[in-house]
Order: sequence, then C-alpha cells, then structure tokens
Amino acid sequence: MLLAGVFFVLAFATVAALLWSAATLFQNREDPLGDRLEELQARAVVAGERAPRRRRGRGFLDGFQFVVSVVPGGEDWLRDSERELIQAGIRGRNAVAVYALSALFFFFGLLAAMAWVQRNSAPVSMFTGLVAAAILGWMLPQQVLHRLVKRYRRKLQESLPDTVDMLGIVLGTGLALDQAMQRVSEEMQYLHPELANELFTVVMQVKAGQERAVAFQQLVRRTGIEDIKSLAAMIVQSERFGTSLAQALKVYADALRTRRRLRAEAAVARAGIKMLFPIVLFILPVLFVITLVPGLLSVLGNLQQLGGAR
Repeated sequence: MLLAGVFFVLAFATVAALLWSAATLFQNREDPLGDRLEELQARAVVAGERAPRRRRGRGFLDGFQFVVSVVPGGEDWLRDSERELIQAGIRGRNAVAVYALSALFFFFGLLAAMAWVQRNSAPVSMFTGLVAAAILGWMLPQQVLHRLVKRYRRKLQESLPDTVDMLGIVLGTGLALDQAMQRVSEEMQYLHPELANELFTVVMQVKAGQERAVAFQQLVRRTGIEDIKSLAAMIVQSERFGTSLAQALKVYADALRTRRRLRAEAAVARAGIKMLFPIVLFILPVLFVITLVPGLLSVLGNLQQLGGAR
C-alpha cells in the first residue's frame, strides 16, 4: 500500500509538472521581443562566447539551475539545452529552468512507473525495464526539443522568400534599411510571426548601439539557416560597398522561391519511396490474408469432408 501511494503521488507530481512546464513555455507574454532582447544582451551563448557559470538566484528556478550546474556535466547540459531552446524560438528568462525541471520530472517519473510495473518481476527483468525506462526518459525530451528546432527552422525557411521580396519592395520606396526591416516585421507579424520577430530583434539591437554586422551574425547563429546566412552577408556587403540592395534582394527572392519549389518537388519524389515500406509491411499482408484465407479454409473443409467420407 505504501509503494502504491508513493507511485500515485509521483505520477500526479510528474503530470502536474509537465502541464505547468508546457503552460509556462508556450504562454503568451506581454512583451516577448523585449524579453528576448534582454536575454540576448545578458547572455552571449548564441554569439559563440562561453557563458558565465550560473549563480544562485533568489527564486526557485534560479536555485534549481544552480543545483543542476553544480552536478558534473550539468552545466554543459544546461548550455546545450539553452542553445537549442533559443534555436527553437523559446527564449523566455526561465525557459531553460522549466525545460530542465520538466525533463527531470519526466525521467524520474518514468523510472518510478517502470519500477511499479516490474515490482513483482525477476531482478533481471526489473533491471532491464529500468534501463529501458532510463534511456527513454533521457532521450525523449531531447528528441522533442530537436523536433521543435526543426519546426521553427522550417517556418523560417518557408517565410523567407516572401519576407525578402517585401523587404526589397520597401527598400525601393526610399526607406533606410532599419526602417524597411521594421516596416516589414510589422507587416509580416500576423502572416509569418517567427521571421518578423527575428528581424525586429535585429532592428532593436542596432538601435541599441550594436553594429549591424554583429546583429546579423547573431541572427545567423540563432537560426542556423544557410539562406539567412547568405541574406545577412548580402546586406552587410551591400552596406559596406554601397551597392543597390533592392535589386539584389529581388534576385535573391526569386532564387529562394526556386529552392522552395525544388524542395517541394524532392519531397513529393520521396513520398513514393516512403510509402513503399508501410505498403509492404502492413497493407500487402492484410490483402494476402483476405484473399488467400477463405480459399484455404474452403480447401481444408473439403479435405475434411473427403476424409470423413472414406
């Protein structure tokens, strides 16, 4: 009875922590861009510099980060998780602490659930189940984070041609680069909010006194997309040599649309190969069973009747 009570308490705490963590990570903030700028100015993780060691804070989440960072390997895990959270577009002040807390709750909750399921099993079976639960509990949150990073990059990649085209049009009206980027970010806020927020972050960094080349370099490292790297290099070189940026952006937008169409065609071409394995593994065996089993049953019935007649 005591073990059952402990299991249900741990299960309830795990579910509650996961729900609270999801609500904290994905809730709408009043000033997300201001929080992002404050985070980017306070830390240089994305810029390639080594982040300072975490200190004990006043709140629970800051204290939790400090305890995890003291553990051997904990600081590297927090730094890697922070980098991937930034690349996934989750850049709240407590995003790293919430992710670490939810990941650890999930890890120990899965271990407790497996121990409860294997409580009457042999020691070897229990040990195997605990090892499997530990591997799954450690890898599943990381895989979810990897998927979030890929989804965020895919959204940026898909919205880049339209945004670059609009930026070239706005620049052609005579606005400066910062004003044009701010106008484009405002226009694209509801259609492509991810890339609009990234551009607005660059504008705010430049207005705060940071060099435009450094701001674009941080943008490239935040997103990790080669097309954005090429766009940033084009803008910096155009500003340095004084060439026309509007015409260059128009040509680059056409090239981005061509790449997007080629990626779509490649995905369509791969769809047939991807469908081959489910067809062979799941559909064909069912068809064989449906078509052959009735005939086999009829043959067996006839054989039994012949045997009985003899």
